[in-house]
Amino acid sequence: EVQLVESGGGMVQPGGSLRLSCAASGFTFNNYDMSWVRQAPGKGPEWVSGINTFGDSTYYADSVKGRFSISRDNAKNTVYLQLNSLKPEDTALYYCARPPLGLRIGPQGTFEYDYWGQGTQVTVSS
Repeated sequence: EVQLVESGGGMVQPGGSLRLSCAASGFTFNNYDMSWVRQAPGKGPEWVSGINTFGDSTYYADSVKGRFSISRDNAKNTVYLQLNSLKPEDTALYYCARPPLGLRIGPQGTFEYDYWGQGTQVTVSS
């Protein structure tokens, strides 16, 4: 059974940092690109970042470029998202998502996923 389990969310003040983790199981992790997608209250989902299978190509939405950093540890079947310089508009439920096998995430991201985690809440407020 494929499982994606996010953790690391919380409440922080503007300018603060968080590190999100997504632990994957039930599939060959290093065969898949991975993404982070977020959804703010009352808004549609927004692709945030993606990473290729080797972890040497990373992509970001313009809204987070320069502040967020995605990485992965294939030995631990885990993908991470480092969130720095957080803003109130970053408040959202953050999901880890797996695209179909063979789909390569590029600079424009994707919303084509076959598995999602349950999400971890990030709240940025003073």
